[in-house]
Amino acid sequence: MPREGILVENPYERLSLDQIETIHRASLEILLDPGIICYNARAAANFSEAGANVSAAEKGDPPHWIVKIPERLVNEAIENSPKTITLGARNPANALVMNGYEPRVYFITGSETNIWLDTDFQIYSKKSDPSIEIKIPDFNPRRGTVDNLCASAHISEHLDTLDGFIRNVNIQDKDITAKNKDVNKVFASLDNTTKHVQIGLTTLDQLDNVTKMAEIISGGKKAFKKNPVISFICCLVKSPLQFVNDTTEAFMEICLRGLPVVVSSSPQAGSTAPIKEAGVLAQINAEVLAGITLGQIIKKGTPILYGTVPVKARMDTLGDSYGAVETSQYTIDCTQLARFYGLPNYSTSGVSDAKVPGQQSSIERLFSNIAVTMSGPQFLHCAYGLLDCNAVFSPLQAVLDDAHFTMIKYFFKSPRINEVEIKEILSQIREVSATPQKLFIKYIRKVMRSGLLSPMYPFEGGREHDTVFHLAYDRMNEILAKPVNHIDREKTTRIFNEIPGLLLRLNTYN
Repeated sequence: MPREGILVENPYERLSLDQIETIHRASLEILLDPGIICYNARAAANFSEAGANVSAAEKGDPPHWIVKIPERLVNEAIENSPKTITLGARNPANALVMNGYEPRVYFITGSETNIWLDTDFQIYSKKSDPSIEIKIPDFNPRRGTVDNLCASAHISEHLDTLDGFIRNVNIQDKDITAKNKDVNKVFASLDNTTKHVQIGLTTLDQLDNVTKMAEIISGGKKAFKKNPVISFICCLVKSPLQFVNDTTEAFMEICLRGLPVVVSSSPQAGSTAPIKEAGVLAQINAEVLAGITLGQIIKKGTPILYGTVPVKARMDTLGDSYGAVETSQYTIDCTQLARFYGLPNYSTSGVSDAKVPGQQSSIERLFSNIAVTMSGPQFLHCAYGLLDCNAVFSPLQAVLDDAHFTMIKYFFKSPRINEVEIKEILSQIREVSATPQKLFIKYIRKVMRSGLLSPMYPFEGGREHDTVFHLAYDRMNEILAKPVNHIDREKTTRIFNEIPGLLLRLNTYN
């Protein structure tokens, strides 16, 4: 059985059907005029052969083409795109089955951050009473390493609310190079979690090595096709309306192999997209549809997720403002657009502008995560442990997020109201009303055993001091002390014998 996720029975929708269709028509107009600026010659040629109007730009360096995509090609791509996609896992019970029409939400980590945030505690004495000491968290940023990525995957394995893992630490060890980076980050992830792993490629020439590694872990090519333990995300679109050369090339090669892949677009409203909601939606929808169309031209039936990460520009610096309310609005709208096409949806929530764990982080993350989950995206990158607009990963924040998502998952439980329940409740009320105490206490234990009561907040402190960070820190270390469910010895040996570039220190059987 695959992971259950959260089935949102009545998803929150901001747009009417007329508004959705209006955005759809506007996106089709954009794809015809002005069209897509394509910097990849191969993609331009494929579009041309499929019937798009492709013309070479007269001026500009590097060379590029203007691709005007007719409605017919877009409709064919939507029709040919699988409406149900299965993302496998090293433990098949952790597989994710996503139907584009079913608002079943899976919580996933991400994204690849440069900075790892260590947490330590400093002891301070109260000035008015030095006998009273208080422990204050001290956050220390540093460059991420392979060991940190292993630890992150290991923590994610034991966070029950997490359904999958996107590599979330950029490995920057001295012995990591552009050539060996992909194989090491993929192995480090797969070796430390049995959940689905999604990655982005650093270099295209490592695609075959990464795929071969996944095939060995899955038990062969056929087994990997049935249980794809890894998937890919490609940011081939540079907003506004441009296909980047290298990532477009990688996307096409992934599609040729029929591997699950996300077409991701992330325009910034106010700078690389119009500031108004209608404008950013029409543009991001056009960019994603263009990518999906290319993917289906390359290989019909390629499993492609409709991926959107819309953000709003800060008005003071023009940087990203992930914590803005509009970011959640845009994302909910995009979830509706994906469901309109019946395509499984990659969405983002919970990203915060805050640089360290604290009140701002909690408020921005919870608001966004609850709101976006209510809309029912299938593959939700919910920013576990991410801070500072996805630039920083904090394992302490990840553990805090798990507690918050436990509450969110309970919130989305289906109500238990039926004739049997009502009959039982009426009997209880009549019985209790006839007693002198008028209390329902004796019925609580049975309900607790059935899992129908929400758990206490695990980091609840005493009356005098806020101990949330201290308790979360203890929980983090408790998880890190748990044994790791590594890839078995035989498969690990094969991987290290057949895949070049792996760091020997990652082989736990040495």
